[in-house]
Order: sequence, then structure tokens, then C-alpha cells
Amino acid sequence: MKLVVVGVNHKTAPIALREKLAFASDDMPTALAQLSGITAASVIVSTCNRTEIYALAKEPNHISPNNQTSNQANQVNRINDAWLTQTLNAIYQWLADYKGISLTSLSPYLYSHKNTQAMTHWIRVSAGLDSMILGEPQILGQIKQAVSQSLELGYVSSAFGWLADQVFWAAKNVRHNTQVGSQAVTLGFAAAKLAMQIFHDVSKCTLLVVAAGEMNRLVASHIAGLGVQRIIICNRSVDNAKLLADELASIAPHCQIDAQPLTALANGLAQADIVSSCSGSMHTLIDLSMTQQALKIRRHRPILMVDLAVPRDIDERVSLLDDIYLYSVDDLQHVIAGNLEQRRQAAVDAEMLVSQLVLDIERRLSVRRVGSDIHTYRQMAEQHAQTLLKQALIQLKQSNTTAEDVLTDFSQRLTQTLTHAPSKLMRHMAEQGDDQLLNDVVRTLKTAYRPPSS
Repeated sequence: MKLVVVGVNHKTAPIALREKLAFASDDMPTALAQLSGITAASVIVSTCNRTEIYALAKEPNHISPNNQTSNQANQVNRINDAWLTQTLNAIYQWLADYKGISLTSLSPYLYSHKNTQAMTHWIRVSAGLDSMILGEPQILGQIKQAVSQSLELGYVSSAFGWLADQVFWAAKNVRHNTQVGSQAVTLGFAAAKLAMQIFHDVSKCTLLVVAAGEMNRLVASHIAGLGVQRIIICNRSVDNAKLLADELASIAPHCQIDAQPLTALANGLAQADIVSSCSGSMHTLIDLSMTQQALKIRRHRPILMVDLAVPRDIDERVSLLDDIYLYSVDDLQHVIAGNLEQRRQAAVDAEMLVSQLVLDIERRLSVRRVGSDIHTYRQMAEQHAQTLLKQALIQLKQSNTTAEDVLTDFSQRLTQTLTHAPSKLMRHMAEQGDDQLLNDVVRTLKTAYRPPSS
């Protein structure tokens, strides 16, 4: 299938490096355009916990997949594998160059997969089996969005799109048929648990939500469910902040909810007991000075800050201040415990199911690939038959030929056409010693051309 994946995640790279490798939405057109020079199709997935490039390698010009014996096919497979390795190396170098990091420094943190292993990895990631919080559902939507963006920009081929659809089908299958997604173990749950540990009475707290994206929607929903007194939503688009406010109002109807522009962030911080930030900005939004001023106004009442963004929204020096409890996405991994054990047990079943689903997809891919070849073969056969038929019709119009002679000649030519290529192929297989394949072909042809019973 010539599928490759290159990436880093929360298990292979620290947050400081993941920040450097993150791609903003505005980066995608340029990045994908550059990748198109070394891949046939590509998608960049960039989340808090991972940056991954999924791609199809270009076809090597010197490889012809048609009319190959098994020995030739083995040689082609070796060439293809070497070509995939070259493609991976090209992606490594591109990523390092694009992000201004030396490849020597970056390489120890990178992982890569090819073909079956790449497909397995893609399904595992999409199903939440590779997430910091095992079984979390958000990653599937994030990958779908990445594929959709690449498709809109013209960097997803029909072959890649088909593979993506199969991955999404498999990921949903895993979540539906195992318990890996059961129990409340998400970033939102982790943030809510922290709030309950730090504050004696959450119902008297004010929550500040910085950015109205999907991740903050989930966190705010969990914390709103605890019965906080007030929620302030600061977002670049006030209209989007109002949409989130309306959604949260249905969860916490007695909570005061305000939608404000991002310029009101400093004022909102001074009022907040709990902060959840996940903006997708490439720059710090809450710095040390802003936090010090907020604490002064609050008379040093404590603030719980949950920074879900990569790159981080909150200056890490803020954690050194008294009365500040700052948690990054990496820190949250140490908060979540209880319900994970059940998911770990379910993950064993999920991994077995993934292996089965990968085999199913590979079989479908083989059928899809040979289906195209069969269609082409049938078209060529039909064109040749039409040529022979036209010649026969011309002969019938000639006065010196009989219908019997014309039909006999037509039959002989058609038989020669149908048997020439298979006969040549069987002789070649015999010369190459492909006895098993030769026997299969002979048996199939004998069955196909068995005389009809009278």
C-alpha cells in the first residue's frame, strides 16, 4: 500500500520538543505543499500530545507491477521497501528543516512505520489506544479534521482517502465492540478531579475558559457539571464564545456565564479560581506579569491553571508563584488513575481486534487493486474482440467467402488471442520454478474452459 507514518508523541518526546514540532492550522498549506514534492499524498496531525505525518510514497518509476512471477515479485517487494525507507528519510529531513532543528537532535525522538505497521499504528491512534488517556475519543475527530483539511487543499489522493475511510471504520469498530472507551477518563475529567482536590467548595468557584475550542468545551462541560458559580469565556471570536456559553447553559442552568473577547483576559484571570486554556496560539497568552497582577487583585487566593495547549498558553514560570497550581497536559497523566485499569484490561481485547481489522483492510485493498486490473483487462479483451468482429463482418460481405469459413477463422483468431498470454506466462513460470503458482493457474484455467455438459 506504500503507507508510511513519521511522528513524535507524549511517550517519545518531552513537551518542549512537541511545542517546536506543532503545526498551526495556518501552517498546513505551506507544509503540505512542500511534502507533496516527496510524497504522493500526505496528512499532518498536530495535537497537544502528538505531531504525525501520514503519507503515501510515490511510485518508483522503474517498477512495473504487471506480469511478475513470484521471484520477480519478491525482488519488487525489496525495491519497494527500500523506496519506502528513502521516503521516510526524506520526511525526517523535511521535518527537521521545516522546524529548524538538526536531524541529529530530532532523530532520537522520532518513530516511523511502513505499510502494515503504519496501518496498525493509524488505527490504534484513531481508536485512542495510543493516547495519553487510554481510550479518549477526541483524537478520532482531530484526525478526521486533519484529513479533511488536506483533502480540501488537494493533497489527499483517492487511494489515501480510501485508506483513511477504512481506518475510521476500524477505529469505530474498536470503540463499539470493546470497553476501551468506557468510564469517564478524559482531560475534562482530570481537570474536574483536580478542582475538587484543590477547592473545598467548587460551587463558589469561577471558571475562566481561554478559547472556545473542542478541548475546552469538554473541560468546561465537566467543571460546569460540578456546579461552579460562574464561567467566563474569553475567545478571539465573541460569537464563538457565545455559542459555547449557550451550550454550557444547558449543563449548568443556574450558573452565570459571560462571553468576552480575548482582550478581557487579564480582567477575567483576576476573577478566576480555575483556568482552562487551549487556544492553539503559537505565543504565550498568560504571562508571569499578568498572573502576578491577578494574584495581587485577588489577595493571593489560589488559582488552579490547566494548560492543555501545545505550544503552551501559560508561561511555565507561573508555576513558581505561590498560590498557583499549574498543570500541563503532561502533568495530567499523573492525575488520572481510577478508571484506567478497566480500560487497560479492555485494551488487550482492542489490540487483538485491531490486528484482525488490519487483515480485513489489507484483503479489501487487494480486492480493490485487482479489481482495477480486471476492469482494464476486460476492456482490452473487449476492444480486441470488437476488432476481430469487424474483420469478420468485412469478410462476410466478400463474395468469395462462406459464413462457415469466416466463423472458423474468427474462432481460431479469438482462441489464439485468449490462450497466447496465459501460455506464455505458464512457460515462464515453469522456467522460473514457480511450481505451486503454475499448478494453481493450470487448475483455474482447466476449470474455466471445461466443456459444458450436454
